[in-house]
Formats: sequence, structure tokens, C-alpha cells
Amino acid sequence: MSLKIAIAGAGGRMGCRLVALASADPALACVAALERSGSPALGADAGTLAGVAPLAVEVCETTERPFDVLIEFSSPAGTMQWLEVCRSRGCAMVIGTTGHDDEQTERIRRASGSIAVLKAPNMSVGVNVMLRLVRMLAGTLDESFDAEITEAHHRFKIDAPSGTALALRDEVRIGRSGGAGGRGSEADSPVVYGRHGKTGARSPGEIGMHSLRLGDVVGRHSVAFGTLGETVTVSHEAHSRDTFASGALRAAKWIAGKPPGLYSMQDVLFS
Repeated sequence: MSLKIAIAGAGGRMGCRLVALASADPALACVAALERSGSPALGADAGTLAGVAPLAVEVCETTERPFDVLIEFSSPAGTMQWLEVCRSRGCAMVIGTTGHDDEQTERIRRASGSIAVLKAPNMSVGVNVMLRLVRMLAGTLDESFDAEITEAHHRFKIDAPSGTALALRDEVRIGRSGGAGGRGSEADSPVVYGRHGKTGARSPGEIGMHSLRLGDVVGRHSVAFGTLGETVTVSHEAHSRDTFASGALRAAKWIAGKPPGLYSMQDVLFS
């Protein structure tokens, strides 16, 4: 029996790829395609909009159809809307949106007390392996190694640094503080966002963060650890949004039927 999924943000670039890939997967059935009020995608057939065969699923503001998991790539405000829908129905949710503020993040955490929620700054399998590698490197290399994070995305991205870059920052801090049980802090590893003018020598322990916005770049991240004599660099480049869409669909399959809790792609890949 196919897993019934709803896709919120179905008219966006990621939403269309989710619909297209889900329609080709016999283990999945896209039963609802959701969009915000006023979206030009409203009323369209989700399959046609995604460039595949018609699915007889109309893009709507809401749905009465039952579903097992909702996948959401929309906006921080949209996340809050669909989070309440999932809570009211007792359905699992996969959150791919980034840029939530502290209050929104807390609401997601509270909701995970009653439903299964998977939130990840990046759904790519490769990026999530990279996160684990960065933690290991930060914990293994001594304090003489400087850390610099660089990310690049398309010109339309509205938040900077990217959610993935912030996750990489957190992994550096956790690794430096002793691993998964550590609590790497801003005081121990402050972040410097770009450099300009006479900045003076680099401060010990700081993490450099640099954001680029270029044309149609899907996503590019690197973390460099450098000391006098050598540099170790870990990098990842996404060539297509399908990288993220396929990861989100994998996450939806994994979280279906899970007990309430807040999960991540690390759980999907390594638990």
C-alpha cells in the first residue's frame, strides 16, 4: 500500500520536483498539493504543474483528504500553518524550510511532543554525511586549526547564511567541545561574517562565515580547517533540486509511523 503524502509549497521549485519524483515512486501517493492563499498555482493539476502526467490532484489552500506525512518547503510562516494542520490530524511532518526564528523553532519543538516531526536544514544525503565528517574533523584537529565556512546559493534565496551553513557551524562547535555530548558555544567559537578593512590578525577559535548569491546556483558548501603548513577542506555541491527532493521523500518514508519526537536527517541515515 502506498504511503499517502501531502506536499505544501507544491507550486514552488522544490514542490514541483517533490510532486514529479513522488509520482514516479510506486511506494508513494501524492494525495494533496497545497499552496498559500493567492498563489498563481491554485487550481492547477499538481502533475501538470510539475511537468509530469496529470495526477487529478488540484493545488488547493487546504484539503480534507487523509494523508500520512506532510512534506513542507514553503516559508517560516507557512511552516507554522501546516504544523497546526498536522497536529490537528495527528500526522507526521517533514520540514525542509529554513530561516525560522526562535519563537517558531520553539513551536516546532513543542509540536514534536504530540506528532513526529523531521526538521533538517538540508535534505541531501551527501550534506548530512558532510555534517558528520565536519564534527569528526573539528573534534580531531587541535586548536591551531582555523575554521572557515563558505556557502553559495541562487540570487533568489532570502536568508543568509543558509540553514546548512549554520548547521555546519554548529557541528564545528560541537566537535570542538568534545563530540555529541558537548555544547559548543558562541563564546568558545564566535562567528565572523565576512571580513573587510583592517581587521587585524585572526582571533583564535573564531569561525569565518561567508555567503555568496550567484545566478542559479543550487547549493554549494565548504568547510576548511587550516593551520600553518596544511589545510583540510570538506565540500559539497548540489547539481539539482532533485538531490533535496529525493532526500525529503526518503525522510517521509522513514518517519511514517514513528512515535512523537523531533527527528533529523541524521536519524534517517545513521540511527
